[in-house]
Amino acid sequence: MDKPTIKHRYTEAVLFEGDTGMTTRQMLEKATAAKADLGGANLSGANLGGANLSGAYLSGAYLSGADLGGANLRGANLYGANLRGANLYDADLGGAYLDGANLYGANLDGANLYGADLRGANLYGANLRGANLYDADLRGADLRGKKLVGDRPFLTIGPIGSRSDYLQAFITDAGVMIRAGCFFDTRDQFALAIAETHGMNNHGTEYLAALALIDAHAELWAPKVEALAA
Repeated sequence: MDKPTIKHRYTEAVLFEGDTGMTTRQMLEKATAAKADLGGANLSGANLGGANLSGAYLSGAYLSGADLGGANLRGANLYGANLRGANLYDADLGGAYLDGANLYGANLDGANLYGADLRGANLYGANLRGANLYDADLRGADLRGKKLVGDRPFLTIGPIGSRSDYLQAFITDAGVMIRAGCFFDTRDQFALAIAETHGMNNHGTEYLAALALIDAHAELWAPKVEALAA
């Protein structure tokens, strides 16, 4: 029986060879423990739930659709990795390097991104509900073609509203954008949606209070335009 291998996504060069009968998860854990260079690895759709990949070198790896739910990726190098549609539910990405990573449509619900580097990452459609983004660097991250700006560009409030869901606010170079369920639009469009959908019922009142907090947060943390010298 051939030994399982991890290959480069483009060249198909063997990056790591596991032992006979090893699962992809076991092989990847062994490679991580050996500090193997897995840059550009093809791990699309791999079942890696709960894997211990702390400190793994996966720069440029192809992890589209992979299941990384509950995985330990603390300090992992995922620079430029393709995590499109990946399941990262409750994963530990504390201090991970995700600069330029493609997280389009990824599930980051409950993920720990404390201190993670997400500069320039593509977060279009990513589920950040309940994610811990404390001290994460989100500068320049892409949200539907809009770049996140400022030192604290992300705020979550919730559970809130008729759906008991989370309200997410983003400070971007095009102003404050808000996501609530399937709604994703500007702050002003959200205010209109509140009035049309809830008026001044309990949910409407609660949303307006949240909006006031979002406005205060944006006022404090949005980059200030310096006055031109006279």
